[in-house]
Amino acid sequence: MTRKRRKDDSGDSGAVAPWMNTYADMVTLLLCFFVLLFSFATIDAHKFEAIVRSLQGSLGVLDSGVTVEIESLEQIFPGVQNFTQDDELDVVKNKVELFIKESQLENNFTLILNERGLLIRMLDATLFDSGKAEIREDSKYIIDGIADAIKETENYIRIEGHTDNVPINTFRYPSNWELSTARAVNVLKYLIENHGVEPKRLSAVGYGEYHPIDTNETPEGRQNNRRVDIMIIRTNKNGS
Repeated sequence: MTRKRRKDDSGDSGAVAPWMNTYADMVTLLLCFFVLLFSFATIDAHKFEAIVRSLQGSLGVLDSGVTVEIESLEQIFPGVQNFTQDDELDVVKNKVELFIKESQLENNFTLILNERGLLIRMLDATLFDSGKAEIREDSKYIIDGIADAIKETENYIRIEGHTDNVPINTFRYPSNWELSTARAVNVLKYLIENHGVEPKRLSAVGYGEYHPIDTNETPEGRQNNRRVDIMIIRTNKNGS
């Protein structure tokens, strides 16, 4: 008579294989290792995102495992999104700097990258004749060069017109408010009509003489105050 083999009551067919515990410990240690590297290293946002995505698959294999999402890591490390923004704005800044150098316009421009975003500042004489708001034909290539760099981003862009404190009183421009606003609007319209920049990304404002960056007591100071600022505004992930 053939004996039936008795089942081992101590076993559980639904139990997790012993090697899975070791695997889970190893993945946890790897995650801790990468977090430690993150805390000490200079972050390359794109490489960091690639690392996180590779960990997603590993952690998600385990029963009842938790998949690490990019969004949750941004809450833990809020600087990750800012590093990506800096990368994008640095690309734009480098392209504008190259264009300025090749065009020999170093004395006409100032570029500032700060917490607000990237500021492209140009003297009014770069684009306009005195007391006028129409972009000169021989200066349109300058806006063309800037537009090529601007189109690399999807950020909102504010164009600001500024004057010195010398009064103007013409039929077309009764004061510096109208002159500074008209200059900003003309740059905005040129970007839309000639380079297809989305209108919803753009805004224009004129500040007249009320936001000086230099003294109005000297010719050099007044020259610095007469300017057009193109501000590429830093945005977070939800676009605000």
